[in-house]
Amino acid sequence: MIDVLKQFEEIPAQYPAVPSTLSVAAAALDSAMIWARIEDYIAHRFTEREVVWTLLGNGGDQFHPRLTPVVSSVADLWTGEAWEAVTLLQGPLGVCLPADGTYRITAQVGGGDVPAPVSEAFRRLAEYLAADPGTAGASSTSVSIGPIEETLDRAPTWIARAMQHSGAADLLRTYRRA
Repeated sequence: MIDVLKQFEEIPAQYPAVPSTLSVAAAALDSAMIWARIEDYIAHRFTEREVVWTLLGNGGDQFHPRLTPVVSSVADLWTGEAWEAVTLLQGPLGVCLPADGTYRITAQVGGGDVPAPVSEAFRRLAEYLAADPGTAGASSTSVSIGPIEETLDRAPTWIARAMQHSGAADLLRTYRRA
């Protein structure tokens, strides 16, 4: 069995373009923040970046990277004093570790066009986050007719649940981690 000791994912130099159908308020939001939230939720990456996995495994174990698509990778085995380059062969479920030990796999991950459901999820999440502060995630309302007063309160978790409440999570279901 393989234990993933550490995973380091570099922040990409650039995220994909934003959908052109955003409202003015949604387009004013930081698109990198929205892409980061989406990528944290799914396993697919649409812009290339370096990812380093540190693994502890036995000879014959197979490692299936948690992020996709893996464009290229190199591997090293810790000898007790230094990292030594090793060649990992492809197996039916991932790459095969040749011996017991601690491995470092450095990969280039990401690329390809953003599919329509992911682009729509970006739009939904951005519109939800840009909505009037009193409406998105509203949990209670109070209305007074006397000197007219209206109050809408957000649930404290409104932003944490934005992916689900906006409908973006439903569109991203097929891109989740396995």
